[in-house]
Amino acid sequence: MSLVNSPSLATIKNLVKNLPNTKKSKWLKKSFKTLIRIVEKKELDRLEWKILTGTLKDLERGFQTFSDYKNRRKITVFGSARTPVDSPEYLLAKDFSHAISQLGFMVLTGAGGGIMEAGNEGASSNNSFGLNIKLPFEQTANKFIFNDPKLINFKYFFTRKLFFLKESDAIALFPGGFGTQDEAFETITLCQTGRQPLIPLVLIDKPGGKYWHNWHNYLVENLLARGYIQEDDIKIYQITDNVESACEIITNFYRVYHSSRYIEELFVIRLNYDLTDAQLQELNDSFADVLSRGKIERRRPTKSEKDSLNLPQIAFHLQAKKFSRLYQMIQLINTFSCEESPYCLPQYR
Repeated sequence: MSLVNSPSLATIKNLVKNLPNTKKSKWLKKSFKTLIRIVEKKELDRLEWKILTGTLKDLERGFQTFSDYKNRRKITVFGSARTPVDSPEYLLAKDFSHAISQLGFMVLTGAGGGIMEAGNEGASSNNSFGLNIKLPFEQTANKFIFNDPKLINFKYFFTRKLFFLKESDAIALFPGGFGTQDEAFETITLCQTGRQPLIPLVLIDKPGGKYWHNWHNYLVENLLARGYIQEDDIKIYQITDNVESACEIITNFYRVYHSSRYIEELFVIRLNYDLTDAQLQELNDSFADVLSRGKIERRRPTKSEKDSLNLPQIAFHLQAKKFSRLYQMIQLINTFSCEESPYCLPQYR
């Protein structure tokens, strides 16, 4: 019997219809209705059902694992699985992960060897996650995250990538191959197009290393020079060969800036403390080009915004294709004096 006309589907429809009207049931109804539409429009074949159920299981594992760590800032460490344990890059990734974890961040890695193993080792299993994926070769969970409850085994790359970016408040990239390059370009693309919340992106190499500088020169000579990207786009990321400066780039990003999101038509930036009138005017003078209309103004969270943390906010109508420019805005915001504020230090919430 086709599922489209089966009693089972009618039962599911009736269940959805009679769900109580709560905030959570609203999204449950939307999810069920999407599944019902998929079934009603076409009888899925075996492969399509496997993709659908595999994706849902990946999401389930990710949501459950991260649910207890929502109030901890996290950083994803990307880099080659083939980096030798005695190489300068491995030791640098290990030292960086240890240092950033001491500053309150948890570390996310792909759970494999090389740079991923260095990240888990440096941060320790208490302060790190492993987002593993089974491959025909070279990918097994490293000994520093193996059998840890924060090790997640994903079926699909796309769901794994979703959690790398969804859960991250910063991205650190070390030298690597195709996978690392893919992660670098995808992250920058999402930041450039506004599909990724504003986060610091740091490219880290061994002292004196040229890996990321050569990569940057390629972008300038072949993409920027031909008009495929804009000058603002190459300011999304920063390059360093020093653990201390890498940590400073990340912590300074959250010195005054806290987070951002869209609320209806407004782009809203949450701040760790309120800005003065003079500071707000400086923002309007320096970044009038990012506005589609109006100006940058203070905004107070409404009572319905229960996840707003009651932090001060500024809001404005953001012009399309100006997301890269926002990184320069945040850089300016983070230079503002805050000696009189109790929130002058980075807030890891």
